[in-house]
Amino acid sequence: MIVEPLAAKDPRDLPGPLLTELTALYASNHAFQQLSGDFPDPDDIRPEQVAAALADELAEPSAEVLLARSGGRLVGIAVTLARHPDPADPDPWLGLLMVHAEEQRAGHGRRLAGYVEDRFRAAGRTGLRLAVLENNPRALAFWTSLGYEETARRPDLAHGRPCLVLRKRL
Repeated sequence: MIVEPLAAKDPRDLPGPLLTELTALYASNHAFQQLSGDFPDPDDIRPEQVAAALADELAEPSAEVLLARSGGRLVGIAVTLARHPDPADPDPWLGLLMVHAEEQRAGHGRRLAGYVEDRFRAAGRTGLRLAVLENNPRALAFWTSLGYEETARRPDLAHGRPCLVLRKRL
């Protein structure tokens, strides 16, 4: 698996083929899209909506979008924050990790999570946090299997959805 940062400064300027790949990745995760409510119609996710969602993610100065490819195909995406918007929170955050539905259970999610952890560990960071929607037991099982532990329950900052905050010591 090859992981590279998204090079576009503004996701609305992404090349058409890449935006098509990203839209297919987001749309393939129908169950998650229904749970999250991030898109108005999880059955009709459009390229301009994906570009706008990525632009929102990158509005945070410390955010980075990482694209994971295997065999030349886009298999996953991760969005990280080197600094959480809450100044009292010292840890970096993993805001999103999504694997194309057709590629799930092939180890891509574990490898991408490990890549993110290794990058922050190499930068001297001692922990990594993320939030899981309370209504997403599959994601909770995935993250706890990687050693993440619940530290809090609170609504997410963007939409007020009930979440479990998880942390892993690096």
